[in-house]
Parts: sequence; structure tokens; C-alpha cells
Amino acid sequence: MENAHSTPTPQHQFSASERQALYRTIYSRRDVRGQFTDEPITPEMLSRVMMAAHYAPSVGFMQPWSFILIRSDETKQKVHALFTKAHGEAADMFDGDKRETYRNLKLEGILEAPLNICITCDKDRAGPVVIGRTHIPEMDLYSTVCAVQNLWLAARAEGLGMGWVSILDQERLKDVLDLPENVVPVAYLCLGHVSQFHDKPELQKAGWRPRLPIEELTHFEGFEQSADDAFATELFQNLRQEQKRIESGLSDAVGG
Repeated sequence: MENAHSTPTPQHQFSASERQALYRTIYSRRDVRGQFTDEPITPEMLSRVMMAAHYAPSVGFMQPWSFILIRSDETKQKVHALFTKAHGEAADMFDGDKRETYRNLKLEGILEAPLNICITCDKDRAGPVVIGRTHIPEMDLYSTVCAVQNLWLAARAEGLGMGWVSILDQERLKDVLDLPENVVPVAYLCLGHVSQFHDKPELQKAGWRPRLPIEELTHFEGFEQSADDAFATELFQNLRQEQKRIESGLSDAVGG
């Protein structure tokens, strides 16, 4: 049922089946760590997901990203050693039961995934003055993250699993990958075919953190300011119903 407050223009709206496929991809995307198989990714499939990443939005049309494809066991072993060290350091930052829970979580698939990809950000690619970056210098990094998200969703649509390994010393990773000074490693990713997708995010299933209600994160005109007019009331009702529907139907979205 269309929202009574808007009248979508048919020629600009995707079909119902296309919209359903998009939302299913978003809701069933997972951070994959331990379900990789040894089935290779074909160049044809990889080119599709990489192209989706390359067509991400970027402020000032910077396109600051580069894609480092990591296939050799030698390089993977070096990166895995960085993870092992950082993982131990991170465990000591948690207290009590959280520390033990953390130690038992599977948080990477560096060696299992047939392909690792590091997406980097070249902060000098578009020159010193860039439209849209004049007052927020981090916009090149934010733009690169858009490429990561595009890659992730395209991979899920292709049936590929992807995991983001963020427990790494960035400076040591730059040394391993021989990155220039002006190039920042934004996302180290593990990519491959998987035996399954979990019906819910693994950290959610493990009880690490719950999915927050979106209505608690929605404000009007300013932070933590509310509204109680008819539009806001209907919006919150729809948000509650939609999140309940999504959470109850995640297993169908993943397995269907």
C-alpha cells in the first residue's frame, strides 16, 4: 500500500519485484566469517561486483577507491598474523564475560576465503581542493565506504559472502600491502562462495548486541527532539510494524 502522503511517479519507480529483490538483498546481507567454501569466484562474477563498487557515489566525483585483490597464501598469512596480534590486544580491552564471549567469536575468514580484497582511499587523487570536501576533509573516506557497501550488496545478490576484517593495525597493513603514504586502507574484505547465510547477524544471535528499534533513532528538527503530529505518528507506526516484519521474516529472506 502506497503512503498517502506521497504519489510516486511510475516512470521513476522500480517494479514491485525489483524493489523486493533490492530490499531482500539489504536485509539478508551478512558479515561472513566462517562459512566460506573453496569454490572459486569466476572473473565474470567478480567483475560484476567490482563494477557495482566502482559505480558508488563519491563526493566531488573523487572516486578515491582502489581495489587490491589478494589471492596468495603468503600475503593472507601475513595479514592473518596482524589480525591474531590485534585480536589478542582487543580481547584485553573487554571485561569479565564480555572478554570470554569475544575470544570465542569467529571474527575473520582471511585464510578460508578464496579471495581477499583491500579497498583503499587515495586522499590525493582529486587534488588538494575538491567539491564537497572543502569543509569536511573525511568525505573521501566516507565516499570509499559507499564503494564497500555497493560491493557487499552486489556480492550478496550474487550469492557470495563477504566479511569485513577491521581488527588490524592499519600502519602494519599498509606495510604488508606496500601502500603509499597518501593511500589509506579503508576495508579489508574476505570474499567467496559460502555454505550458508545466517538468518540473523552473528553478533545479534550471540547476544552481543540487539538490533536497536529505529524509532528510538529517529528525531525531528534536532537531535532527540520529537514530534507528535499525524505524519510522525503514522511514520512511527509504520517503522515499528516494518521492523517487526523484517525481524520475524529474516530466515525467509536469507533462505528463500
